[in-house]
Amino acid sequence: MEEFINQKKAEMLELIEQLVNIDSGSYVKKGVDQIGSILNRKYEELGFVVEVNQEEEYGNNLVIRHKNSIEPKIILLAHMDTVFPEGTVAERPFRIEGKRAYGPGVVDMKSSLVELLYAIKALLHSGSNSGENIEIILNGDEEIGSPSSRALIEERAEGKEYALVMEPARKDGSLVMARRGGGRYTLMVEGKAAHSGIEPEKGRSAIEELAYKIIQLHDLTDHEKGMSVNVGLIEGGTAVNTVSDSAVAHVDVRISEMEQGEYLEEKMKEICATTDVPGTNVVLEGEIGRPPMEHNAQTKSLLHIIKDVGEEIGVKISGTATGGGGDASFTAATGVATVDGLGPVGGNAHSDKEYLEIDTLPERTLLLAMTIDRLSGKE
Repeated sequence: MEEFINQKKAEMLELIEQLVNIDSGSYVKKGVDQIGSILNRKYEELGFVVEVNQEEEYGNNLVIRHKNSIEPKIILLAHMDTVFPEGTVAERPFRIEGKRAYGPGVVDMKSSLVELLYAIKALLHSGSNSGENIEIILNGDEEIGSPSSRALIEERAEGKEYALVMEPARKDGSLVMARRGGGRYTLMVEGKAAHSGIEPEKGRSAIEELAYKIIQLHDLTDHEKGMSVNVGLIEGGTAVNTVSDSAVAHVDVRISEMEQGEYLEEKMKEICATTDVPGTNVVLEGEIGRPPMEHNAQTKSLLHIIKDVGEEIGVKISGTATGGGGDASFTAATGVATVDGLGPVGGNAHSDKEYLEIDTLPERTLLLAMTIDRLSGKE
């Protein structure tokens, strides 16, 4: 397989260029669907059956299985959307400088989409039937929390033994063993307006009440336990000389264990149940939208297998934790052994400096193909 993959390196880069040069931000449905159409055709050419789950607002989600597949025990996740708005490609299209490739979504995760496709091609070329033991989900809304694809991922994860998630490897090449979960909340305060110069005593400042609440919410943060509460956006008031009658805070919550989410939500509700400024009213809305991917015995066992494969091909594999969320949390929460970060190495994702380490593309493709083979009971 190694020789086959090395021979296909230039071909893989050509496909990466094609995919990168399509705007496919989470809200650019036509671009995400264009990516899906390209990959749909390529998988069908390999003898796979592609089920297209139509979506009205976001990109369509694809479920892919080999035509001979019966009860695959491996699920692979990869997303087709990026964080970049329409028009980004025109400003900075795909380019190669030295040993790195650049462009919007080049490593998160257009290269991973290509790596996955060519790992399967390598398996088929080698005569392995391990491709029949996998089910692939390509979704179009991961970067905004997978609102349309979460239920699909959780449904398809049921009954699987392993989940391999194609987010890029970390800059040092490590795989992801744990991810923080999190949620978004909105805190709305209603006060009473009054002229701040003529009759300020008649007002009830929503902004003042919100200020008290922000301090109390931030006090819930405990970095040592891996949980944090951050008010990242606030708005309120109508004029500088008016006591504000309304204010809103948008809150980001991060957790390392699911129980922490229950604890923080209870504490947040307690904080919002009373007011510090008499005459104001507080409403809290939101939920934990993404469970944490917890580092457990299943994950350790799966990583050990991948490490063994890495040793065989001369790639040193290690595991790490990250604060960012991802779809791996959904498979892990269903009890499936999950490892993330199986894409190629790169860095600066979600920025205009995002890059792919080109030389890691073939080695990570080989690692993925051989891992699928190993998990399928093949040597």
